[in-house]
Amino acid sequence: MDEDIGIEVFITSSEGIGGKIKKEPEDFVVEEVSIYPPPSNGRYVIARVKARNWEANRLVEKMAYRLGISPNSIGYAGIKDKRAVTVQIMSFPASIKKVASLSLQDVEVEVLYKSSRPVYSGKLIGNRFHIVVRDVEKPENVEEVMGEIEQMGYMPNFFGVQRFGIARPITHVVGKHLIKNEIREAVMSYVANPMEGEDEESYEARKFLQETEDFEEALKIYPKKLVFERRIIEHLSTHPGEWKEALLLLPKNLIRLFVHAYQSYLFNRIVSLRVKRGIPLNEAVVGDIVIPWEKEMVIQSYEGIMVEDYNLDKINRRIRSGKCFPSAAIVGHGLLRAKGTMGEIEEEIMEAENIGEEEFIMRHFPGMEGRGMRRVIMIPLKRIIWNFDGSNLFLNFFLPRGCYATSLLREIMKPESVFSY
Repeated sequence: MDEDIGIEVFITSSEGIGGKIKKEPEDFVVEEVSIYPPPSNGRYVIARVKARNWEANRLVEKMAYRLGISPNSIGYAGIKDKRAVTVQIMSFPASIKKVASLSLQDVEVEVLYKSSRPVYSGKLIGNRFHIVVRDVEKPENVEEVMGEIEQMGYMPNFFGVQRFGIARPITHVVGKHLIKNEIREAVMSYVANPMEGEDEESYEARKFLQETEDFEEALKIYPKKLVFERRIIEHLSTHPGEWKEALLLLPKNLIRLFVHAYQSYLFNRIVSLRVKRGIPLNEAVVGDIVIPWEKEMVIQSYEGIMVEDYNLDKINRRIRSGKCFPSAAIVGHGLLRAKGTMGEIEEEIMEAENIGEEEFIMRHFPGMEGRGMRRVIMIPLKRIIWNFDGSNLFLNFFLPRGCYATSLLREIMKPESVFSY
């Protein structure tokens, strides 16, 4: 259910259209709008990578293996959807010849130039999406829901299902265990913990391990495609009890993703509760913290402007003109806390989760801490190009970095669950 990832509300009132996304990877095309490193005769090769149906960490590991370099040395700005066609730039500390000769199934690598600077995480403007919603179940609702979204002019800025795992929404569960220093539970949540929706082979393998904790036997039956799980299981089969050491065999960015996913889950719960309490997303109330947008779109920030009685009207005028937007907490250490009703909502969710800011320092796991931030709760939709052919809805739109197309699709389709579309 949507509640599994903290999303509990819709902000549109129109009935959804149903349908399916990602019936084929080509139905979900993501083109990165990039910030390019400056060209120079440096050590990095900058290349445009087009991938079809590749999980990001697996792709990076495969490319690193072929190039004979560390996966951590490959630079990219953002993690893209797996079941999709994705286009993004990457940097490789390797020769042009080696990068140009990279050959992987369903992957195209176009060498652009060399640079002394790599591609950094988060250094992109946003993404253009070209999406097909197939087999629309309620075609009579298309015009109404699209009209409402166009008139509203914004969408909720929830973290989408990809952040948590589509087949197994468990990344935030693993993250909470890590934050609580429950390493054994974190590992077992990741490698075992069978969930309905997975393929039968994976489900049965996870069920066996969950019930027996026999890592040696589990290694014999775990599907080869579960590369990271097998890596952990193999270590624990020969080094029983080395939970942390086994976990550290995962890519560092994947471990960080667990922590970030739990922060994302808390954010979704906070925004959901704001909507339930009848507080609009596109209007500030006293106690809110707004994030200004000046020359560029700022989705997340460590700073913000507190909304008081004296500046409330001015700030709401600026929100209407697209100069700033209300925010909610990405809970972590050093968080700038809201006041008033929004502060109470954030505190209520933290108490319900039995989590405190200081726990995100994670002294037991140096380098994996989660810093507190603010994230805007709405994203303006300047232009959506759409066309309906009677059974399929074609959508083209742009979103700033860190925003999820599935949050918009959810409002259009109104699926029973984010996992059912």
